[in-house]
Amino acid sequence: MQESPWNGASLPEQAAEEFGSRAAADLATELETITGHMQVFLDETRLTHKLPITDVRQHVVSNILRITEQPDLYELFVSIQANDAYDSRHHVGVGIVASLIGRWIKLEERDLLQLATAATLHDIGKIRVPQHILNKRDRLSEQEFEVVKQHTVWGYELIRETVGTSHRQALVALQHHERLDGSGYPLGLQGDKIDLFSRIVAVADVFHAMMSTRVYKDRSPFYEVLREMRDNAFGSFDPQIAHLFYHRVMHSLLGNEVSLTDGRTGVIVLLNQQNPLHPLVRVDDDFVDLSRTSELHIEHVTVQQPSP
Repeated sequence: MQESPWNGASLPEQAAEEFGSRAAADLATELETITGHMQVFLDETRLTHKLPITDVRQHVVSNILRITEQPDLYELFVSIQANDAYDSRHHVGVGIVASLIGRWIKLEERDLLQLATAATLHDIGKIRVPQHILNKRDRLSEQEFEVVKQHTVWGYELIRETVGTSHRQALVALQHHERLDGSGYPLGLQGDKIDLFSRIVAVADVFHAMMSTRVYKDRSPFYEVLREMRDNAFGSFDPQIAHLFYHRVMHSLLGNEVSLTDGRTGVIVLLNQQNPLHPLVRVDDDFVDLSRTSELHIEHVTVQQPSP
């Protein structure tokens, strides 16, 4: 007998028990503090060309690891979205998302610390990109984009020159825009030539960027980001990492209200284990299996804040 794709799916109450609970206001305040520290360190590095790695670990990375121990993904994903101070919030947000993935694949604590540090520093090379390019609202020229791409090399060099960092952390700065199909930059690497940590940070980087408001682009709807990442709209991600990420994120949305493309609203009640982005949705007294239709899908997810 063939196993049902719905076997092993959890109910909303079980998801809530797994991820625990954290007051949204407290989490938001804590993230503001961490982001403030990160902004100070970015400004210092920009002025001195030296990375205060001990302070980054003490005030940013250690708190990222603590926050991701038992996260409520509802609150966490809403709280890390950047509306302003994008650069510092992006460093922290990518550190958080990458650390979550690292925990989900059961990295040892030593490796998790390396990953969290590397993810938090992945864009450090952008301190050398002129602000008028980073803050440009229009499409970058080909020449400007070539300058932006150099941030991967500049970040690699800065981390390599910093006492107390590792070569692997520097590799993440260099490789986080590489894609498995060779479509990335700066080297066009393919497959397992890209370090595992770099493949994890690639997923975290795109997810947080698309979830945030930037000077040239408003944030994208939560579900649209996941769908575009699945469809390789941003280049080819590691399929195992991507599938795990989609599954765990969708798992956190069990019990949430969604709007379907036909205008109806419902609630996500079960996940399809083979196709987590197309769950079972309860619409009034009916159940809609989105994995059985290509014409109907989720258009919007209402991420509700739990009561403190």
